[in-house]
Amino acid sequence: MIRLLFLIPVLLCLAWALYLTSRGFSLKQGKQGFAYILGFSGVIAAFYTLMWFVTN
Repeated sequence: MIRLLFLIPVLLCLAWALYLTSRGFSLKQGKQGFAYILGFSGVIAAFYTLMWFVTN
């Protein structure tokens, strides 16, 4: 399960890119959304990493 966590930001970024293009926006206009997705995914990754070290 943990080895597949890298898919979270990939799938979220893909969904965001599809949303932007379907609404007629460029990817450059949606770069703040990509930053939020990557930041949120980084927090999730840090939490799981911390929990992995705490429980081992």
